[in-house]
Amino acid sequence: MAIERTLSIIKPDGVSSGVIGKIIGRFEEKGLKPVAIRMQHLSRHEAEGFYAVHKERPFFKDLCAFMTSGPVVVMILEGEGAVQKNRDLMGATDPKKAAPGTLRADFAKSIDANTVHGSDSLENAKVETAYFFRSTEQFSYEWKR
Repeated sequence: MAIERTLSIIKPDGVSSGVIGKIIGRFEEKGLKPVAIRMQHLSRHEAEGFYAVHKERPFFKDLCAFMTSGPVVVMILEGEGAVQKNRDLMGATDPKKAAPGTLRADFAKSIDANTVHGSDSLENAKVETAYFFRSTEQFSYEWKR
């Protein structure tokens, strides 16, 4: 399996619940290493730009309002098959439908406040990581392999 990079966001509900360390620990246990990480409070403009693909959907305004309601942790995760591994670890969007032991089953409170975001494809991972991080902000684990 190829080494990939993917974007992960711990959303405002995850930050306010105090589970940042637990979530990052789960990533590391599954072989996903943070190669760039930052806490920030998204502006409305940043949230709308990031979620522009959903602009015509009825939940767009609520999603942007939620994502700007408190700080988030944005990070790039690196590892073998990182995109799918992260998707599997997150679980279904609706925490009631998420498999036991997934991040959303364990930490999310609702389909709207579902604790984490992860890129859904390698192509989107490249776009999403570039949205938040310049290449000079990204560390590489090459030396450890």
